[in-house]
Amino acid sequence: MKQLTLALRYALLIVVALIFLFPLVFMIVSSFKPDEQFLRDTSSLLAFLPYGDLSLDNYREAFSRVPIVRFIFNSVFVTSLTVLLSLLVNSMAGFALAIPRWRGKNVVLSLIIATLIVPFETIAIPLLLIVSKLPWLSTTCDSGAFICATQGWLDSYHVQIIPFIAGAFAIFLFVQNFKSIPYELVEAARIDGATWFQIYRNIVVPISGPTFATVAILNFLAMWGQYLWPIMVVQSESLRPVMIGVSYFFQLDVAWGEIMAYLTIITVPVLILYLSLQRAFVESIASSGVKG
Repeated sequence: MKQLTLALRYALLIVVALIFLFPLVFMIVSSFKPDEQFLRDTSSLLAFLPYGDLSLDNYREAFSRVPIVRFIFNSVFVTSLTVLLSLLVNSMAGFALAIPRWRGKNVVLSLIIATLIVPFETIAIPLLLIVSKLPWLSTTCDSGAFICATQGWLDSYHVQIIPFIAGAFAIFLFVQNFKSIPYELVEAARIDGATWFQIYRNIVVPISGPTFATVAILNFLAMWGQYLWPIMVVQSESLRPVMIGVSYFFQLDVAWGEIMAYLTIITVPVLILYLSLQRAFVESIASSGVKG
């Protein structure tokens, strides 16, 4: 009876896995087919099978239609820098709200968590107005006229990075993880003369790897999929991320095979990151469930 139950459980898991894999398989297989065959196969299971007139033409046309290398570089740069700064800022904020004992920290944490109910679309326009008035990190001066002028943050890398460094959900995950650390370790370190930053760096960070990996994956996915904000604040093609490139394929004639090829290319970095960090991600989710 136990073996039958186990077999049924694995069969159900395989079916669920296949359901989630079907869109990915469909995308990759379709990227090698011409548009005529792609549209013809969508009405049957042949859409998931690599057969017929397969070629790399869609990939060649995608590279000629969109500056893919530049877009990927922009997304990798913006996403990587945002994730690194996010791990630092959010983990330190989570540490301050979880480890030191001070009056009012629960109220502060509650206010931070309350911001999760506010969708980004509701603050996109006010945020756009704010960044359009902010000065650059450096001021541009005209030596001849002795005039210094400031410019807004629009059409830059840092307008895509700075607004997304701090995140309520990431802070919440770090707080939940840091609260599980025995406070005796902290007290012993304080007795030995360690500062709060030394405790954070030498004790808390080394034993919180799974949580850092989870936050890195979630932030990477969120930043890699950014579309609304970049299309609002970035005008120069040299600064645009990969998701903006999807709109290029709908400007003149819609080439579905090229779209699938482009989507396959920009999906690869996400799969690589998840596969490299999946063990830590699963460990963090499992441990969070036990603590909760």
